This record gives sequence, structure tokens and C-alpha cells, in this order.
Amino acid sequence: MTEGFYEIWVYLSTQPLLGLTVTLVAYQAGMWIYTKGGLNPLLNPVLIAVVILVGLLMLSGTDYQTYFDGAKFVHFMLGPATVALAVPLYAQFQKVRRTFPVILVSILVGSATATMSAVGVAWALGASRETLLSLAPKSVTAPIAMGIADAVGGVPSLTAVLVILTGIIGAVLGPGVLDLIRIKDWRARGIAGGTAAHGIGTARALQVSEVAGAFSSLAMGLNGLATAILLPIILGWLF
Repeated sequence: MTEGFYEIWVYLSTQPLLGLTVTLVAYQAGMWIYTKGGLNPLLNPVLIAVVILVGLLMLSGTDYQTYFDGAKFVHFMLGPATVALAVPLYAQFQKVRRTFPVILVSILVGSATATMSAVGVAWALGASRETLLSLAPKSVTAPIAMGIADAVGGVPSLTAVLVILTGIIGAVLGPGVLDLIRIKDWRARGIAGGTAAHGIGTARALQVSEVAGAFSSLAMGLNGLATAILLPIILGWLF
């Protein structure tokens, strides 16, 4: 019986749509657990889906490239999904316009803090120059972060992993930290999530508040733009 299931998996693993199907099923399983857990941030659906997928790949002996050949459609949809974040932002446009100067300062300070704290800690721990350059854009959404890493001499694949980890950690721990320091305003919570945890943090914000989601999507976009322009210049001076 076990050998039969193994033979079926070997056959299916060569089919390009298997990676896409497994990805969608894993995320739906994560969403089910997340919903049943009362939207507890510790049960983040992205984190659960990643754990499921890594476990399946390890148990089946499937290499990442084979999996990605089928799942790359999800990667392609990152662009349209990011653009679609303009919809909740438009719905909250009046609130954004009234507080835009404060928002801009908050995002710039948050972006600088995210980069300098990560690079500073890694430098103190003896990380290599290549690792530092790969780590610097870790709070920016993946496509922009990988482009920045490639431009400044980092490793885009390492940056991608760091971006995902940053997003998951921010989405899981961020709400608790904001509660601890008594930040209740949904606008402030959204800006914090989008600046520190990019798309994954924004997805979490959209699940709990339309206002937080709109401000988070704005913060994610502006943080990506500011980092893409300023970070190569700053790193050029430092390195």
C-alpha cells in the first residue's frame, strides 16, 4: 500500500499543476486553522502553509525547483495582488490626505529603523558583507527587496527568505507588541504593519480592519519606494 502511494506521488510530482494545487490547499488549511483559532496572530495562515509545504517537500524528497515550476503562478500574482491594494487605500483616501505629512515621516523613520537595526545587529554578530547587504532591504516587499539586493551586491535568494521571515514574524508578533505598548489607533497599527512586515503584515491588517489595511498598504508602497531610492545610496557610502 505504501509503495503504491509512493509511486502515485512520483508520478504526480512531475505534473506542473501539482505545486500550485498543493500551495493552495496548504494555504486553505492554514486559513481554516487561523479562523478556528479566532484569528489569533500566532496561527498566521502563511506560517502554517509554509510549515505544511516544507514538510511535504522534505517527506516526499521533492526538490524546490520542481515544486516551483508548478507554483510559480502564485509568484506571478504577487504583482497584481500588490496593485489591488490600491482599492482599500482609495476607500480611505480622505483620512490618508488629512494625515499624510505625519504618515510620511512615520514611514521614513520606520524604514530607517528597520534597516539600521537589522544591519547593526548582524554586523555586531560578525555577519559577512554579503549577508549585511542581503539583510538591509528585508522589510520591503519581495520583488523590490530582491531587486535592491541584486543592485547593491547582496544575494537575492537570501533576501527573499529574509523578507518572508520578516513578514511572518511581523504579522505574528506585531499585534501583540502594539497591544503591549497600547497603540489602539487603526491608522497607526496599519502603518506599523506595512512598514515593518510588508505584504504579509498588510494581509493581516486587512483581516482585522479596513482602515488598518488601507494605511498598511500605503506604508508598504511608500516604504518600498523610499528604500529602493535611498538604500543603494546609503549603502554605497557605508560600503
